[in-house]
Amino acid sequence: MWARWALAVYLIGFLEGSCVHILDVVRDGIHAYAAFPQVPLRGFFVSLAILDPLVAVLVTLVRRTGIWLAGAVMVTDVCANWWGNRHWLEDGPARLLSLSPITVFGLFVVAFLLPLQRTVAR
Repeated sequence: MWARWALAVYLIGFLEGSCVHILDVVRDGIHAYAAFPQVPLRGFFVSLAILDPLVAVLVTLVRRTGIWLAGAVMVTDVCANWWGNRHWLEDGPARLLSLSPITVFGLFVVAFLLPLQRTVAR
């Protein structure tokens, strides 16, 4: 029962991420994340318009690969957001609070990764 709830939270989080990244790319194209000076970060955030929906589909189908991909995407996404916005430490540390939702969701995904893998494997 707990696994269904955890997968539902995964699904909600990745659907929300899908909407955000797809809308950003539709609105601004490949320049959607031009505010980040690092080209690899821009490319990664644009790629989330594909990766987030892929994770959502795989999680919906209860695939182990979806759970692993969810973990990989969230670890990378959280690190990329913190790295890309590290200047906020000097400019306005309170702005870092806006990274709280993605950080909490990333911790949730990682915390449930192995338990979900074991449960889905059965």
